[in-house]
Amino acid sequence: MTAARLTLDDVVAIDFHAHALNSATAPEDAAAKKIKADQADRWKSDLVNIDLDGTAQYYRERKMMAVIFGVDSERHMGDKRVPNIEVAEAAARHDDVFVPFASIDPYRGKAAIAEAVDLIENHGVQGFKFHPSVQDFAPDDRLACDLYEVIAGYKRIALFHSGQTGIGRNFPGGGGVRLKYSNPMYYDDLAVDFPDMTIVIAHPSFPWQDEALAVARHKQNVFIDLSGWSPKYFDPKLIQHSNNLLKDKVLFGSDFPLLTPDRWLADFAQAPFKDEVRSLILKDNAVRVLGLR
Repeated sequence: MTAARLTLDDVVAIDFHAHALNSATAPEDAAAKKIKADQADRWKSDLVNIDLDGTAQYYRERKMMAVIFGVDSERHMGDKRVPNIEVAEAAARHDDVFVPFASIDPYRGKAAIAEAVDLIENHGVQGFKFHPSVQDFAPDDRLACDLYEVIAGYKRIALFHSGQTGIGRNFPGGGGVRLKYSNPMYYDDLAVDFPDMTIVIAHPSFPWQDEALAVARHKQNVFIDLSGWSPKYFDPKLIQHSNNLLKDKVLFGSDFPLLTPDRWLADFAQAPFKDEVRSLILKDNAVRVLGLR
């Protein structure tokens, strides 16, 4: 039975971090299969093969919305990206549950700029996901800054991976993934240089949790999503700041389909967050950041 379409008032939570891992139009390549098999093994997930329409139904059944995106790591990791236009078209079909983000490797150069403008102007893309370690670029790279200029000019959102990643962990040399590019202190400079670009620091930022909290506290345009970790493993400082100084700047995120919303929310219910803060984290802060009202 198909779940009914949602209104914003129906929505109980907004997941700020959901991955599109599978394309309906681009054939899966060997590199993508290898990475996905590793993810399925590490996360014990049976959802790694879910498509975009299935993902929309998954969230609709749970009365949730999701920020949805692929990751463009073709240049460095070799896996074909899920086309951004495919994500945007799925979001148009399922606009009650999906908020479309895109992912573009800054090293695509002028093509990256053209694609970003087209996605914003013609396909409703609201933000861009960057994973500097997997995409192999320093967040303050000149080519990346050219792309940020576009994002800031349209007052869109940049969502950045931070902290350690499991990607590459089981391969020699970490699969060529450099953790240093995911230090959240990079985003302090970006917040200064691009004040019209909303920045979301994704994940508890191990081993740089203090840096992420400091940047989010100091810069008005910086937020944190809590994806990728079960709340039962959160650093006490992250919970303390979420309950107080950063209660308006922290966002629920899962890391679907690897860490599921079901698992995250079950553990969140047992974690020591204040009752008055829970609704801010689960929905209200994201409504404000995404401009949904």
